[in-house]
Amino acid sequence: MDERRKKKLTYFTIGLLFLLSGVEYAVILPTIWRYLQTLDAAPYFLGLSLSAFSFSGLLSGPLFGHWSDRTRTTKKVILFANLFEVVGNFMYFMGFSKWLLLSSRLVAGIGSGAGSAIFGFLTRSTLPEDRATVFAAVMACRQAGLLIGPAFNIFLRLCDFHIGPFVVNKYTAPGLFMCALWILLQLVVVFMYWDLPPLERKKVKVEQEFHGSYGSVVLPNPDSNHISANTNHVSQPSSPTTESQESSSPFKNFSISREFLREEVVVLLAAQFITLFNQTALETMVTPLTQKFFGYGELENSVMYCLCGVEVIAGFFFVRWLSGRVAERVVLAIGLAICSISNVWCLIFLATPLAVSCRDYPWRLTEFIIGVFLQVLGLPFVAVAQVSLYSKVTAEKTQGFSQGVRRSVGGLATILGPLWAGGLTDNLYIMLGVMMGLLTLLSAMLAFSYKRLVEPVAEEEMNTSEDC
Repeated sequence: MDERRKKKLTYFTIGLLFLLSGVEYAVILPTIWRYLQTLDAAPYFLGLSLSAFSFSGLLSGPLFGHWSDRTRTTKKVILFANLFEVVGNFMYFMGFSKWLLLSSRLVAGIGSGAGSAIFGFLTRSTLPEDRATVFAAVMACRQAGLLIGPAFNIFLRLCDFHIGPFVVNKYTAPGLFMCALWILLQLVVVFMYWDLPPLERKKVKVEQEFHGSYGSVVLPNPDSNHISANTNHVSQPSSPTTESQESSSPFKNFSISREFLREEVVVLLAAQFITLFNQTALETMVTPLTQKFFGYGELENSVMYCLCGVEVIAGFFFVRWLSGRVAERVVLAIGLAICSISNVWCLIFLATPLAVSCRDYPWRLTEFIIGVFLQVLGLPFVAVAQVSLYSKVTAEKTQGFSQGVRRSVGGLATILGPLWAGGLTDNLYIMLGVMMGLLTLLSAMLAFSYKRLVEPVAEEEMNTSEDC
């Protein structure tokens, strides 16, 4: 099989993995609270169960990323991580007690750490100028899973039978369903995923300069690892010797403080934390507000989340197009501006108690829709830009570990965001005011560090260019 076909199948498998991660969230979330109630769980168990998944992913992400960097392989990492998804979802299906259900989400969350290794792999196998496009497509796959996930509950809620000692009903069926899907994904990874060699960026850079100077070299196709040329400068995968030398000591001379305490890295990690903190806080706030002020039930909220999912997917594809035409730091600034406008809008129109407002129902609903629309609109801009920039300002050899740190910061935000918003649905001025303060802080950090948010030029690349 040629390299181009291997690359397409590998990227398809990655997209499928992120699709399933979105489906799992969308399938389990609607029924987990009632499931816990059947097991006589206290209300705080809902928060514990949802946070457990993020907490274990927070810890496993850097470990899986470190493993991937050390071995320069991702396939084994994915296969091993997916076993936790399989076991965790089967434990969720068993459902003998509330503690087993809590443990099931903790175990399944370990498997989510494979995303760090995957983002590291994508960083090493794509050119910097193509990276935002690839990341946007991968993130859109997860959003697609969030969009289609609720559709599976239409038939899962009809389940009512036994498999041996296990009861299959509308509460346990999502666990069995996701367990089966993750097992099928294991087979897809085995037969359709390859550990592609990293691109030789120096050689590609030299070829592009030769093309610009002499017009004798055809630029490499982003979908392939080779070019057609009339010279001896042909882009090929790294030789086994070079690859083994790099994989033997990717963390040689590595310093955590030197890598992560640089100004531009701190700004991007802050962007990851603040945007996810605000997003999850608003997600926590929306459902109680719609129930209290508009009388929305499960159907209306499902339609609202479906429309938001469509908007997010469209946003990712727009950012995918835009990132090829403007700098990624510009995309980040645009997204941050949209999120700030959304927060100001919510402070002005939504923080006022709607039930006692003199505005009529259609106008109040319009204000709410505009606030949600703006918040959702800004997410793809910030998400794609910050992960792409982060992959460029951190070392490529330790990209898996670095992406694990980034995802851990995001995991911490997804734990703290709902905890912050959960107790403040009746004090929106405080909740939204703190969120606005965080966005203001991030905007100031971005303004002061704007010029540093560019891809650093490696010293060896400069030397190679001078030799040419």
